[in-house]
Amino acid sequence: MTNEILTGAQAIVRSLELLGVTDIFGLPGGAILPTYDPLMDSTKIRHILVRHEQGAGHAAEGYASASGKLGVCIATSGPGATNLVTAIADAHMDSVPLLAITGQVNSTSIGTDAFQEADIVGITMPITKHSFLVTKAEDIPATLAAAVLIATTGRPGPVLVDIAKDAQNAKAEFIWPPKVELPGYKPVTKPHGKQVQAAAQMIAESKRPVLYVGGGIVRANASQELLELARITGAPVVTTLMARGAFPDSDPQNLGMPGMHGTVPAVTALQKSDLLITLGARFDDRVTGQVKSFAVNAKVIHIDIDPAEIGKIKFADIPIVGDLKEVLPELNDELRKELGSKKLDIAEWWVFLNELRAKYPLGYTEPEDGKLSPQFVISRIGEISGPEAVFAAGVGQHQMWSAQFIKYERPNSWLNSGGAGTMGYSVPAAMGAKVAQPERLVWAIDGDGCFQMTNQELATCTINNIPIKVAIINNSSLGMVRQWQTLFYNSRYSNTDLNTGTDTMMVPDFVKLAEAYGCLGIRVESEDEVDAAIKLAIETNDRPVVIDFIVGRDAMVWPMVPAGLSNDEVQFARDSRPVWEEGEEE
Repeated sequence: MTNEILTGAQAIVRSLELLGVTDIFGLPGGAILPTYDPLMDSTKIRHILVRHEQGAGHAAEGYASASGKLGVCIATSGPGATNLVTAIADAHMDSVPLLAITGQVNSTSIGTDAFQEADIVGITMPITKHSFLVTKAEDIPATLAAAVLIATTGRPGPVLVDIAKDAQNAKAEFIWPPKVELPGYKPVTKPHGKQVQAAAQMIAESKRPVLYVGGGIVRANASQELLELARITGAPVVTTLMARGAFPDSDPQNLGMPGMHGTVPAVTALQKSDLLITLGARFDDRVTGQVKSFAVNAKVIHIDIDPAEIGKIKFADIPIVGDLKEVLPELNDELRKELGSKKLDIAEWWVFLNELRAKYPLGYTEPEDGKLSPQFVISRIGEISGPEAVFAAGVGQHQMWSAQFIKYERPNSWLNSGGAGTMGYSVPAAMGAKVAQPERLVWAIDGDGCFQMTNQELATCTINNIPIKVAIINNSSLGMVRQWQTLFYNSRYSNTDLNTGTDTMMVPDFVKLAEAYGCLGIRVESEDEVDAAIKLAIETNDRPVVIDFIVGRDAMVWPMVPAGLSNDEVQFARDSRPVWEEGEEE
């Protein structure tokens, strides 16, 4: 049988179809224009035209994070490609499977500073799993197949494929399936049996174990296996910012989120533990605080698919490289053999932790200026929407409150920019999540600062019938920066006032802005309006909805461990003393 002769552009579209891609977020330009012509004829791929390439990247991230599938974005050369860089870096930090396709100038012009030329392969090399440059049409199918394989296996992450314009225009025989040769790429998925046995024995001997759960559990789709491990051990569970929902918040074994703004029980459990059972977590600085004083008496079992993460920050007494989906069943079996009919001897540990839960519950104080409490607003969004909804947060105070005050019962329900901390993530990520899972209720919970970075994608949502709900937690300032200025800079508010929700000025007026984009715009300023606005948003599905919640600007995120300090310095209110200065030391 003779293979078809296709242009490189046709080969791109055909390869994506055969690789199972059904949705792409992108924006055309000269160097990628040849590909947009056959893309118009595809009946299998839905292309969503964004208003900014960064929006395309974050939408692809949200699509991937909500569904577990590959997210795909596409842009032209030069500034089109560089506008994707922030989203690519974000996906790299948070292990999101992402394929970014960019057009490039003709291969004969590469390196000449041609119009709209940028070395996007060089630029993205540190922030991708791999970056490819394609200059021949015949190489396109194999390169795209390799890119998808790399992005979706091992530790997931972004892969960039930069394709010269003349390669898109040239013709070549289309061979499928292509031969993919990646001799240096062999992710380890199965664990070493002896290490698993040693881990089971160490767990069985522990008196103060903690299951320290990171986002790797979500990416590995191993939440059920985690639940089984928790039941076998009876140990407390803490879920990092990237792992919210990996273990149900309603489960009595869940102590909440650890870290800079974690719950006192979660932070203290790690500090006082004698064994950290670390699952797909990377000992991020926001969790550990001052590393030399972090969990100093704890041994460490570290399970991760990326060997580079093991021992990078904290020495691992038992390192296990492998896919959690495959490692945890083996560990659970070994634990059953090790324990038999016994349970771990951790009753005293639970007495201590439950006392902490009783004494330091998560809470907040009402704003003194009479405005809405942001924590109350976010709590009501979570309670009314329910656990089947998807919540995508921007970055800052509203992100932390969303992580703290919404109860997450399932994986992939919480989307946020954890590692990079990218303002502007929320609206396009929610858009991508809604495309991936149109039957789910999808919220973008944003701050007034973040919202102004990518709100143009509301036009994309309106035109493409993507009815997301946007909750702006509007404190008229860059809230988290303002909090730090309050605590560490003597309340000198240098360039953090945004004038978006003050009594004298609303620039811009978010309700009018929403209406200009074809959305339903609502402003809420009192507590008795909150529930009705949320319910109206949920009931409105013919267009996106934007709710401008005017909240108190002095509200702060508590608890808090100031940057660079030990987790023993966790505080739960301004001017409070650290927990252990209050006599809680063992």
